[in-house]
Amino acid sequence: MQIRQAREGDAEAIAHVHTESWKTTYRNIVPDDFLDHLTTESRLSQWEQTIRSDEKNQILVVAEQPNGKIVGFACGGREREGKLPYDAELYAIYLLKEVQQTGIGKQLAAHVVHYLHSLNMRRLLIWALERNSACRFYEKMGGTPVHTQSIQIGGQHLTEIAYGWEDLNLFGRQAPRPLD
Repeated sequence: MQIRQAREGDAEAIAHVHTESWKTTYRNIVPDDFLDHLTTESRLSQWEQTIRSDEKNQILVVAEQPNGKIVGFACGGREREGKLPYDAELYAIYLLKEVQQTGIGKQLAAHVVHYLHSLNMRRLLIWALERNSACRFYEKMGGTPVHTQSIQIGGQHLTEIAYGWEDLNLFGRQAPRPLD
């Protein structure tokens, strides 16, 4: 498995991973009708723009199998909302279902975090839907819930949780459990 920076020509594969992982990860969380209407084509221009962007404070990396198939991606950059005291954000990390829980997500996230650290960003944030199984992944990587907010997807009100790392150097290290 190779983790590399996304490049021209990757947008369709990234859009495919994006939509397929939404359909498998968010089934029974997000309304089925919303998920059933997601298409690679609907996400394609977003990823073409992101790849073409010359924004130096952002990164988009892909996980590519030896046969050239992209099976996951992650992206991050400066924290986008400014409501919380974090300067870095892992915007997205998505994997096809068949490669989840194989360590690829950790590799993708580590690449993004390393890049953000190289830009002198110090405190990381990631948002996840409350019922997303990835919440356990963020906790294993040392994130702690720091905030919640209500969002609406497909007409349904959902809760998002912000996981934070007070120090980017601690990403990937499990947070110590409180003493009894």
